[in-house]
Amino acid sequence: MTEDEMTVDQRAADPSVEPAEEQKSAFPSAITILAMVIVAVWIAAFFIPSGKYQFDESNRPIPGSYAQVESPLDAGERVQDLLLSPINGLYGIQNADGHVGPFNSGSLFGSAQVFLFILAIGGFMTVVFATGAMDRGISMLAYRLRERGNVLIVVLSILFAILGSVMTWSDEQLGFYALVIPLMLALRYDRIVAVAVLGVAPSMGVIGSTVTPFRIGIGSDAAGISIGDGIVLRLVLLVLCTTAMIIYTLRYANKVKTDPSASLVGISATDAEVARQAESVTVEPLTGRNKIVLAITGFTFVLLAFSIVPWGSILNNVAVDPVTHESVTKAFAWELGWWLPELTAMFIVMTLVTGIAGGLGESEISKNFMKGVVDFTGPAFLVAFARAVAVILTNTQTLDTVLNAMEGFVAGRSSIVFTLLLALISLPLSFLVGAGSAGMALVMPILAPLGDFAGVDRSLIVTLYSAVGGWLSNMMPTNAILMASLVLAKVRFDTYIKWLWPLAAIVMGIILVVSVVGAFL
Repeated sequence: MTEDEMTVDQRAADPSVEPAEEQKSAFPSAITILAMVIVAVWIAAFFIPSGKYQFDESNRPIPGSYAQVESPLDAGERVQDLLLSPINGLYGIQNADGHVGPFNSGSLFGSAQVFLFILAIGGFMTVVFATGAMDRGISMLAYRLRERGNVLIVVLSILFAILGSVMTWSDEQLGFYALVIPLMLALRYDRIVAVAVLGVAPSMGVIGSTVTPFRIGIGSDAAGISIGDGIVLRLVLLVLCTTAMIIYTLRYANKVKTDPSASLVGISATDAEVARQAESVTVEPLTGRNKIVLAITGFTFVLLAFSIVPWGSILNNVAVDPVTHESVTKAFAWELGWWLPELTAMFIVMTLVTGIAGGLGESEISKNFMKGVVDFTGPAFLVAFARAVAVILTNTQTLDTVLNAMEGFVAGRSSIVFTLLLALISLPLSFLVGAGSAGMALVMPILAPLGDFAGVDRSLIVTLYSAVGGWLSNMMPTNAILMASLVLAKVRFDTYIKWLWPLAAIVMGIILVVSVVGAFL
């Protein structure tokens, strides 16, 4: 959303609110942080001994097999490695000796697949929103429930939590404050309830990310696992965290409705006027094209989930290996087993289908698709920069040395203790580098193999790190979407935190309990 669009929405929600001056944060940008990390890791690699693990048939490091080796790079090669690291982070090839370079022969090490995947999703979602179906559908749902307060809170919270779980619903929420705030005030609630439904509910979905491409997809790729691994645990997180948020919000909303003095933000004369204006608000009904677009969009994400889930493992489809005579998990014949290349192609095809169904012409489809590609190029490049760190550690053969040091730390500890320590470590990491696409690409090459030494499944590490990051982002003043939401809702940040912290404590408890149970199982 542009600055001008935010001003329009802000005035629509409350005519008395003047456009807020842009607040510039002194906190470095993501690209700056990643550049600093790349240089810091490169310098540190001069002082970290080179070493290697032996790996099993599943490409997992064998505990206790680490041995130091002679450094494979001289000083000049290290400088070249630093300069080429972002390039290698995008399309570097790893050869048989383990070296990553742009002209090698071997397997893809860089994030080119992830890069194209992000661009395809960006183009698809931009075309979907260009049809107007998503905005109109949500607006119509909210309007129809305008006289049923509790139902409105429950339905919208579930909807936005699901959207957060499958597509990291964030800046899209900003456009709905102009509609939802008057509806909530008309129901005798306050502005915090609107923030809860539009801002907090999607974060519950992010905490319980099921198939979110930007978090779970990229994190799983960096961890060397399928995006479908761990989906059951994430579904449990989604249900429990969303339920806790709904109950907490309903208690507060009904308390304010019964006693307006219980509102943390108060009910002003302006709020009363906005509530009266809500009676004259109308929403355009869904057209046939809108319904078709929404159906196609829903089908796309259902197909995404279906295609990547390891159904054989989840449904315990066990067969006996004819050679080893051991029981092995077998995929069903109808499993698709898609990964990033197939998913990228799916989003490109569905972009065309959605655009045609939405009545967009060839030029509009092309323009909006390319707009989405441009808008998502930044996040895509951040993934490549994050991958550059793994390139440096790999080429200097210091990654295994770092893992060996950490192996000593987790050795002898139970999987439950390791999980709790991981949650603690994830908090500062999520604050510094985030738990989005770039953060996942940065930390998973280290954290995922570490779980092998502690007997913790890599999918749990991806899930826990994503959940902690989603939890933290909802309380960070550096979160631009959060701060924009509070400006639109006319809620102070300290007031918001005062309302949020009991719920945040409950949700963190749910994350830890579910993660510990997952580690135990």
